[in-house]
Amino acid sequence: MVSLSIPMTTNILTLVLVLIMIVLAGFVGWLLYTCESGACLVFSWQKERVATDFTRCAELGFPVMESYPRQCRAGTKTFVEDIEPLPQATDERIRVTAPLPNATVGSPLTIRGEARGNWYFEASFPVRLRDANGKELAVAPAQAQGEWMTTEFVPFEVMLTFATPETETGALILEKDNPSGLSEHDASISIPVRFAR
Repeated sequence: MVSLSIPMTTNILTLVLVLIMIVLAGFVGWLLYTCESGACLVFSWQKERVATDFTRCAELGFPVMESYPRQCRAGTKTFVEDIEPLPQATDERIRVTAPLPNATVGSPLTIRGEARGNWYFEASFPVRLRDANGKELAVAPAQAQGEWMTTEFVPFEVMLTFATPETETGALILEKDNPSGLSEHDASISIPVRFAR
């Protein structure tokens, strides 16, 4: 009887050891090849495997090149940062190139862009700067920088000087010159700005 139970015990132990090794190998395989959380990523080849875009590449600590747009290199893979286009104050009749929406501005403030000729009257149109409470801080005429009697875009420029406002934000308002005074010919574009402190 004793001689029969020893091989049986050995077989059971061997089976248990084989099962433990299979479970352990499965866990190690999962840890190395499937797990994508930061705690599992020990080797650089694991990090390279899970780097799928610029943000993830940078999060994993791979080098980021200070190009424009920035690039992150994970081994043989290179990821380029997605850059959203800069916001512009644009309309089919007027385009403002400076300042951009939500830019921080101070005095003196230069406003540049281009407007179709019919936005002007006598080569100018009014530009106003207001604080967040609607208080007018400055007003001046933007001057056409070329022949304005056209339907094409004509560059303009104007400089506003103003005292430090009470509010942190405000709006730049570019109005179509309307000598007729008729409301159906009114038009304007508003650009949100932040004031430098």
